[in-house]
Amino acid sequence: MGVTRRRFTLEFRIEAAHRVIDSDRSVAEVARDLSLAKETLAKWMREERRRI
Repeated sequence: MGVTRRRFTLEFRIEAAHRVIDSDRSVAEVARDLSLAKETLAKWMREERRRI
């Protein structure tokens, strides 16, 4: 059996990125809370910082 790939909305990605950007929490901590890979969340943060 293969792994089902999850898809996230743009709004979710932005909110997840801001959970790190707007707080003193680490990428790893927020990623763990959201069941994400920390590399994925770090990428979303880079994209959000470029956007703003």
